[in-house]
Amino acid sequence: MKKKIAILGSTGSIGTQTLQVIAANPEYFEVETLTAHNNVELLKNQAILFQPNAVVIGNKDHYNSLKEALANYPIKVYAGYEAIAQAASLPSVDMVMMAMVGFSGLFPTVKAIEAGKQIALANKETLVVAGELITKLAIQHQVALLPVDSEHSAIFQCLQGEDDHHIEKILLTASGGPFRAKTAEELAHVTKEEALRHPSWNMGAKITIDSATLMNKGLEMIEARWLFDVPAECIEVLIHPQSVIHSMVQFSDGSIKAQLGVPDMKTPIQYALSYPYRLHSDFPRIDFTKYASLTFEKPDVKRFPALDLALCALQDGGNRPCVMNAANEAAVDAFLKGRIGFTDIPRRIEQSMQHIAYIANPTLEQLQETHHETVSSLKF
Repeated sequence: MKKKIAILGSTGSIGTQTLQVIAANPEYFEVETLTAHNNVELLKNQAILFQPNAVVIGNKDHYNSLKEALANYPIKVYAGYEAIAQAASLPSVDMVMMAMVGFSGLFPTVKAIEAGKQIALANKETLVVAGELITKLAIQHQVALLPVDSEHSAIFQCLQGEDDHHIEKILLTASGGPFRAKTAEELAHVTKEEALRHPSWNMGAKITIDSATLMNKGLEMIEARWLFDVPAECIEVLIHPQSVIHSMVQFSDGSIKAQLGVPDMKTPIQYALSYPYRLHSDFPRIDFTKYASLTFEKPDVKRFPALDLALCALQDGGNRPCVMNAANEAAVDAFLKGRIGFTDIPRRIEQSMQHIAYIANPTLEQLQETHHETVSSLKF
């Protein structure tokens, strides 16, 4: 039977590529629900093309426009953040592709897990902010959290057929972003346009900036800790500029498994949707003759302190990762709007981590309060 997919965040980079995967595999998947926050024009086009059961626009100001555009189609139209969460838990949905960006993806993920839906997780902030709570909830409801990030998909694939207890180390690879070779002085003057030119991947603006600061890799460290139940000291970040090896796992006998592929997010998206099966695809293949060498470097946390801040948040636990994530979301938004410089991003994150009150065992409500307090305390 076809797997019915709800795509939360269908107009973003992961969402649009998920639709490409579904379109290429109509015998296996169909679109059940589409949601977006603000991009109503693209959502209209997606709805007309894929004919889902329901669509949701987060920004209620666009509801009438969306309703009118789809009036001649048998598509239910809803609006608002609560409706997005409800869309994830519809009885007709088999799997939720969580492609929303940032903290906003947390509560729809909770609702989907509580409804027993399998989760293809592209929203790393969900586990960064509430990893312990989310993983416990998934176990309670017997829900699989299937990673979509290329690095976590790589680790997940390396672990197939292995005993998790034999993991000695997870090796998370990072391209190094567009500023890998820049000095600290040069980083102080980089522009938004430069930061958005990623050397390997085509991603949304927020994730691209996170990649440039290396915060993206910090978020992935925390996500890996919860997805694979490994302590912080067993996760190592390696800069790998060629972006061919997407991550590796070192086992207790010293053996290392790596997952390789071209930098194309459709591959891990398809693997998450089709798991435990591996479907054929026409995605590009690696031509190893084009790579004279595959190189690795240690990240420079002095030039890219965001990675160190993420490690501190992981070690502190509690609501500290939530503070770090909220400050990062706000600081990245301010940088994209030209209000602060590139090197101000980690400085603002560190300030928030020092000043927001620590909670050792926060509830979901306390995490929501922490997020809002952190964002509101930042003035740009």
